[in-house]
Amino acid sequence: MRKQVSFRGRLAATPLVVALLLGGISLATIFAQSGRNQVKAPKTSTTKTKSPGSIAGPTPRPGSQTRPVSQSPAKDSPKDNSSDEVDESDTVRVVSNLVPIPASVVDSKGIAVTGLRLEDFELRVDGQLKTVSELTRTETSVRMAMLFDNSGSLDFARDFEKQAARHFFRKVMRPADEAAIYSIETESYLAQPLTSDVGLLERTIESFGKPEGATSLFDAIIDASAYLHPYKGRLVLVIVSDGVETTSRNDFETTMQRVLAADCQIFIVQTGLYDGANLRALAAERRMEQLSGQTGGAVYMPKTTTELNDAFVQIAADLAHQYVLSYYPGDERRDGRFHNIDLRVKARKDVRIRARRGYYSPKASNLVANGW
Repeated sequence: MRKQVSFRGRLAATPLVVALLLGGISLATIFAQSGRNQVKAPKTSTTKTKSPGSIAGPTPRPGSQTRPVSQSPAKDSPKDNSSDEVDESDTVRVVSNLVPIPASVVDSKGIAVTGLRLEDFELRVDGQLKTVSELTRTETSVRMAMLFDNSGSLDFARDFEKQAARHFFRKVMRPADEAAIYSIETESYLAQPLTSDVGLLERTIESFGKPEGATSLFDAIIDASAYLHPYKGRLVLVIVSDGVETTSRNDFETTMQRVLAADCQIFIVQTGLYDGANLRALAAERRMEQLSGQTGGAVYMPKTTTELNDAFVQIAADLAHQYVLSYYPGDERRDGRFHNIDLRVKARKDVRIRARRGYYSPKASNLVANGW
């Protein structure tokens, strides 16, 4: 049966035929460029940018609260091979059992002790002497997350806190380092993914407005530690907060376990607790001391703006003089238990070591469930 072509269809097609004949375009070219052979263009992202001047960066881990920010992939970030089709039966999951132990060593005057070698350290795990397999110094890159309290509980010297935080990034950041910023609020979120752009970090801090809302500090700590965990290098959380927790879904014990499991070291600049001690503030102080002490970090409680700046300077100096020891667990690996760490410098009684006091050895089933 012959196809019926409407008169209107003929009129619509006539200008196209004339144009093709005048332009000398062959029918073969038309067929070669037909819709059957066209390649679909990739969809463009419509992600909104929160921080001014943001550049592309890594995607936060699942479960991390975040506001959309367009960023470029960070160095040493997990690679996305989603475009490759791989049979699950051919996939081999490799999990490193390495336990990194960042350690700061100072003498009786508080001056950093440098020049120590691998054989100068003694490591005991659960009271048993263990072998330290490797020792590196400050050339190890730092992946850092600053947790900046933007809740209503923190308004002490607000402008200076932001100024000191900006100065900290300029002081501590090296070309090999990267930092992210979390905003602690009722719903804490990732305000700036990992980047080595110091100017971008400063602008993110500057963009924070008047503090308001509740404080989901524990949730922010858990999200930030999970976000850093897949990356190489020293993993550091710097918390600028009064430490008062109000609205988190997670409790303190869970927070401590997650931080230790993620191998993060915590430094705390605890501000805003100077109008008078109360039970809530004292409890917050004890929790902050536990978090920093167990992870090998430190807590600072500045009472003046000068002391606030000094706290940031001290953290930067601490990171610049650290030793990083590597320990590979033996029989205790993947048993799901907490293991105590005791690190000492042999033949030196005049030094003080600040290092993590233990680690959680996750069960194999938990490693798979958490994607680690």
